[in-house]
Amino acid sequence: MATAKSSKSPPSSIRAGKREVSVSNPGKILYPETGFTKGEAVQYYLAIAPVLLPHLKHRPLTLKRYPNGVDQPFFYEKMCPSHRPDWVATTRMTTTNREIDFCMVEDAATLVWVANLASLELHTLLSRAPDLDRPTFMVFDHDPGDGADMLDCIRVALRFRDMLEQLGLKSFAKTSGGKGLHLYVPLNTPVTFDETKVFSRAVAQVLEKEDAAHVTTNMRKDLRKGKVFVDWSQNDRHKTTVCVYSLRARTRPTVSTPVEWEELERAVKKKDASGLAFETADVLKRVKKKGDLFEPVLKVKQKLPRMG
Repeated sequence: MATAKSSKSPPSSIRAGKREVSVSNPGKILYPETGFTKGEAVQYYLAIAPVLLPHLKHRPLTLKRYPNGVDQPFFYEKMCPSHRPDWVATTRMTTTNREIDFCMVEDAATLVWVANLASLELHTLLSRAPDLDRPTFMVFDHDPGDGADMLDCIRVALRFRDMLEQLGLKSFAKTSGGKGLHLYVPLNTPVTFDETKVFSRAVAQVLEKEDAAHVTTNMRKDLRKGKVFVDWSQNDRHKTTVCVYSLRARTRPTVSTPVEWEELERAVKKKDASGLAFETADVLKRVKKKGDLFEPVLKVKQKLPRMG
């Protein structure tokens, strides 16, 4: 699908809110297959900021940086760089062996600054500062093994949605930006990671038991062939998941994009999921037309059912 392009010379700085943020090497190509540049990545993030920022606010961010493009080595950066501007917010989190000051993207200027670091992917915790021990949602990653595809992920996700509805829980889907789907269950009520971890594992294993021919919760790749791996293990205090509207470091600048259940049902009916690969221009058009389909994830309040 279409990628946002511009014939103008890329700017060396960008106005983001009340700040002017420098952009180094804006013409540097980060996606060689399409010629998509760092400047275009920055422009995308600035354009999507009104709907993206609410999903980033107060969430510790792990940077996933691709300084030489998506086909070259990348690195994760949990500690917010020491050269950050003084207006970049941070929050401290104690891990098993050290304390980490994570960056937090609280405004458009910080989002532009992060994009300028070639942090193409934005990975956040499932909790918000200051209450980092309380997840605000659960997430289930549907990842197709060899011999399975996006349609298989959709079929499993639809079954998962129905099972969760029987438990009184609403869920929302987004593309991973790659070959799979992410299923989100908003909570926004007092809950612990111990509780969500037990619950998420239990429901995923129920789904696996009901359809072992198509679903696995085992991480072993040799057991995923022809199946959809439903990863519940992201529901952990220290685990991150790629944020909605984040770019992905694939061959093309695809985006992790909210989708409606009706879109997924139509894809299964037509046996064609090709229309569910969204690049930057597609996402901006969708937001203009549909708004933020993931807004309920921020607002819907749900309690975990009692186990057993």
